[in-house]
Amino acid sequence: MYALLRFSGAVRRDPSIDAWLAERPAELGFIARTWFSKMRQCGADVRELMHDGYPTACVEDAPFGYVGVFRAHVNVGFFHGASLRDPARLLEGTGKYMRHVKLKPGIPIDSAALEALILAAYADIKERLSADEAGAEFQ
Repeated sequence: MYALLRFSGAVRRDPSIDAWLAERPAELGFIARTWFSKMRQCGADVRELMHDGYPTACVEDAPFGYVGVFRAHVNVGFFHGASLRDPARLLEGTGKYMRHVKLKPGIPIDSAALEALILAAYADIKERLSADEAGAEFQ
């Protein structure tokens, strides 16, 4: 059976995340703030924490997305991205579960498709939590 990944310490709004985002270089920080804000807006049940050095969005204590800022790009990542429908083919990665969208300053992105992925990841983790609470197996 698949064990749902859970983190302790998620809160409604973590001030250390805003501080971390504010410390990022201007263009990259703007991109990261924009997309993490979309995760925060998914629902009143969204919680957040810093995990492995990156802002991470959760429902309850189960993560669904994160943003990572690197030297020349931002990753908008999904903990169960491998199972998300991605008709725009934005997702990258080959891991068993995780996928990310790589965003670079000045390179256009299909914003509607990325927002749809965020909403799908949020809906997916809520479904996984419901299945977990019911004792059902979910892959």
